[in-house]
Amino acid sequence: MTIEALNQQYGIKDLAQFTAGEGGFVFLSIKNKSATARICLYGAQILSYTPHGQQDILWMSQQSHMSEGKAIRGGIPVCFPWFGPHAVDKTKPQHGFARITAWQVNHIQQLQDGATHIQLQLEHSDATLQLWPHSFKAVIDFVVGALLQVTVTVTNTGKESLAYSDALHTYFNVSNIDAIHLEGFDNSPYYEAFGTELTEQSITVLHPEIENNRRYIQHTGNVIINDPVFNRKIHIAKTGSKVTVLWNPGPIVTKNISDMEPNGYKNFICVEPANAYVGIDMIELAAGGQFGLSTTISVL
Repeated sequence: MTIEALNQQYGIKDLAQFTAGEGGFVFLSIKNKSATARICLYGAQILSYTPHGQQDILWMSQQSHMSEGKAIRGGIPVCFPWFGPHAVDKTKPQHGFARITAWQVNHIQQLQDGATHIQLQLEHSDATLQLWPHSFKAVIDFVVGALLQVTVTVTNTGKESLAYSDALHTYFNVSNIDAIHLEGFDNSPYYEAFGTELTEQSITVLHPEIENNRRYIQHTGNVIINDPVFNRKIHIAKTGSKVTVLWNPGPIVTKNISDMEPNGYKNFICVEPANAYVGIDMIELAAGGQFGLSTTISVL
C-alpha cells in the first residue's frame, strides 16, 4: 500500500501521519495532547515515545541499520517466535523474524482520553514458514498517551499445537548508565545470559564497566529506573511474562556491535518483559489458542 493510500485510509489529520523514511521504510508519526511517537511498520517497532515536557523515553542508535534483513537498534524491537539465537539453527535470525518483517496496519483511532490506539498485524507467509513451520497471527497494539502501552497477542491459527518465545526488547533512554539505579529486582534470582548458575543480589547493582545480561526468573513485578540527572523515574509494568531481561553491553561488547556508536552503551538500559526459557515460561498454544505479552511505561 502506498503512503498516500495509508494516509487516506488510516491517517488522522494533525494526529497520525505516514511518511517514507530511512531505508525506504514506512513510518507513522503520532502527535496528541500527551505525547509524540514514531513507529516503523518494518518490525512493528516503536522508535520514539516522548511525553510532552520530557526527553524521549526510548533510546535509538544513531548508527542503526535501516535496511531490509537487518534489525533496527533501539526503541522496542519485537522478539518472536524465539528469543536470542535459534535453539537449533544458528543461521536463522537472532530473536526471530518479527523484527525484520513488515507488518500491516489494522486500524488507528483516537481514544476518548486523547490517547492514540494503533494496531498492526503479522501473519504466517511462505517466508515465515521456511523459518518456523507454524500458522499464526500476531497483533501488536500501541496506546500512546500520558503512558505507553505495548501488547503483542499471538493466535495459533493452525491445526496443531505450537510453542514459542517472545520479548519486548525495550531500550530506555538514560542520562548515563553510571548515574541510574533500579528498583524492583532486589533479592530476585537471575541467570547471566542463558547460563545455568543462579545469582542473587540483595540490592540491584549494575556493573557499567562490563556487560550486564541478566534473566530474572519468576519476576512479574514492576521495575523503576531512577535517573536523577534527567530528574525522572520511569515505571515499567508488565503482564504475560515471568522473566525480565536486563541488558547493557558495556564498553567491551559494544566494540563488536557495528550498529552502535562507541559510547552508545552509556545512554541506555534494556528492561524487557520476556518469555524465554523452556520449562519456565515458553508459551504453548493449542490450535486456536491465544496469548498476550504487554508492557506499560509511565514517567514521574
